[in-house]
Amino acid sequence: MTHMKTTLLASLLSATAIGLAAPAMAADLRIALQSDADVLDPDQSRTFVGRIVYTALCDKLVDITPDLEFVPQLATEWSWSDDGTALTMKLREGVTFHDGTPFDAQAVADNITRSQTMEESRRKSELKSIASTEVLGSHEIRFNLTGPDATLLAQFADRAGMMVSPTAAAEAGADFGLNPVCSGPFSFGERVAQDRIVLNRFADYWNADEINFDSVTYLPIPDTTVRLANLQSGDIDMLERLAATDLAQAKSDPGIQVASAVSLGYQGITFNINNGEKGDNPWGNDKRLRQALSYAIDREAINQVVFEGAFAAGNQPVPPNSPWYNANHPVPARDIEKARALLAEAGYADGIDLEVQVPNTTVPLQLMQVVQAMAAEAGINITITSKEFATLLSDQSAGDYQASQVGWSGRVDPDGNNHQFVTTNGGINDSKYSNEEVDRLLNAARISNDPAERKASYDAARDILNEDLPRMIMYHETWIWALDDSIKGFIPYPDGMIRLEGMSKVE
Repeated sequence: MTHMKTTLLASLLSATAIGLAAPAMAADLRIALQSDADVLDPDQSRTFVGRIVYTALCDKLVDITPDLEFVPQLATEWSWSDDGTALTMKLREGVTFHDGTPFDAQAVADNITRSQTMEESRRKSELKSIASTEVLGSHEIRFNLTGPDATLLAQFADRAGMMVSPTAAAEAGADFGLNPVCSGPFSFGERVAQDRIVLNRFADYWNADEINFDSVTYLPIPDTTVRLANLQSGDIDMLERLAATDLAQAKSDPGIQVASAVSLGYQGITFNINNGEKGDNPWGNDKRLRQALSYAIDREAINQVVFEGAFAAGNQPVPPNSPWYNANHPVPARDIEKARALLAEAGYADGIDLEVQVPNTTVPLQLMQVVQAMAAEAGINITITSKEFATLLSDQSAGDYQASQVGWSGRVDPDGNNHQFVTTNGGINDSKYSNEEVDRLLNAARISNDPAERKASYDAARDILNEDLPRMIMYHETWIWALDDSIKGFIPYPDGMIRLEGMSKVE
């Protein structure tokens, strides 16, 4: 009888323990994003927040470490041919897509074909070095290249390497983003535009032991102060891009932990040089005006005033602490006289107007108000047009803009911060800037595996781009995350992503 009671008591205690532990395992992780993602199709999308969602939804062939080394994800190992024109990958076995389609070499080949041929694909320029794919075995594939491509592994560590279900992709075509099917730790649940994206734990995930949430909900909350208030009230578990101005408040709250990493990207102003009718304007036609604006602003003052000194002033697509930075073009000091002289030389001694479209979130608006005040002192009258971020990008692609306050979250390889923006017909060259010598230099940087050779090409291109200024870069962000104290295991990465492996919620 005693034994029976003991057994009963043990089982009750065990059940209670399970009951108490259940919330930790059955947790919904709620993450506040600065804006809403665009289409959830890795071949079509371009927003930074979209990439955060993909980190949970879509595994890639390759991932990175916090120190920017390439590591296996869906590919377990890889090797280059001696002449650098073929890359062979062995693929992870036992992986399935969310719809049950097996992941294998043929699935990878189908993904490459889709990225290269789908009309709506934005990945074409990223993968154009791949001449053909060869399925060598069920889980081995060779990529035959048109020539050496030093950037390919970095592309496979980003959207071009995200694998979608060939079955679902073939059925949905360009509408794939309405119900995306990948092979990541979470599958698509629901989406309400401007409100939430819900993903559910995928039971058959190959690395399921590292996943400790039943679901993850992404909530677009554009106002940084509102994001922090939601974290403090317990409505969300973590937020990305805490404003530098809120850093002191977050650090003083014992229930909040803060993490940070210097980003790979930049923020600045992109000018419409030749994208449709709106590119035919003084700012698009005369580089002296763009140079004048660059001299009119004080980048270090912007960092102090808007970002409490937490970020880095910048003038190139990589930060000054990067090995790829061109020291021959240091961050320029403010020079109002030089700005006025350039305006006068261009025929605008009495001043000139400029319309800049800006994301409708707190920090970009604060930034542009400071830029507006600085530019006014040189005779540049900036009008700020606020737009929802996905709309801003859409208008930028269509050429429906004069200038755009926009940035780039950054890529591991410098090619990702340069080539697609400023080469003729580059995938996201919304300026439609075109310079044959820049094309030649940036294409040369792609095919060398010698870092010194590549650096020389980037430096020579920078000499031209610093003069032409299709993009005027102002600063480099530090990614700052704020998390509820109950969240454990988060690792900050320079790419700004939120990787959920190993993260948990301790009740």
